[in-house]
Amino acid sequence: MPTVMITGANRGLGLEQARQYAADGWTVIATCRNPIGVGELATIEGDVQVHGLDVTDHRQVDRLASDLQGTAIDVLVNNAGIYGPRGMGAADMDYAEWEQVLRTNTLSPLKISTAFADHVAASDQKKVVTISSIMASIGGTTSGADYIYRSSKAAVNMVMRIFANDVAARGIICVMFHPGWVQTDMGGPGADIDEVTSVTGLRGTIAGLTTSDSGEFFNYDGTSLPW
Repeated sequence: MPTVMITGANRGLGLEQARQYAADGWTVIATCRNPIGVGELATIEGDVQVHGLDVTDHRQVDRLASDLQGTAIDVLVNNAGIYGPRGMGAADMDYAEWEQVLRTNTLSPLKISTAFADHVAASDQKKVVTISSIMASIGGTTSGADYIYRSSKAAVNMVMRIFANDVAARGIICVMFHPGWVQTDMGGPGADIDEVTSVTGLRGTIAGLTTSDSGEFFNYDGTSLPW
């Protein structure tokens, strides 16, 4: 059976991805900052391997890649992310917080994708997925809010678009997704869709990806999104 690796798998979309992939018989490599007391992740039935990983700690990333040497990863999901402080305008910006969000949302997906590129290239499906956001769309931005989160996701789209070009010769498919406005801790209870709907759509779209899709930005249902 195929293998999926999911960062930030202990809650929200990451947890639901782990649950659905495991239910379909996949081997799930689930990472989270604290592997002790992971809550619901520990209750998922199936071949679920939990590893501690702070995605902003590059030494930890390299160590896990080394520990998993020889493991083929069909789908690598850069899911871990943070929103950062809300409601900040240009005049009262917390630049230290902005840097932390960039480290998590922008730098980490590239580091992880690079560290695990050999694992992905050794698989049958060869897919790298990064959970982005419609808030990354420059063409779709009409408000003056959310500098920090929007910029981190716009930047990761560019970073992973470049990475897609770098690994194209290895047959790796690299795609960015908006998961929808989802009822998670980040999205809030008033969001449009639940986690099951989002992840079901994501998984269906991921399953159908081909090399011609690499470097693109999609909605969870497969609709192309504006840059």
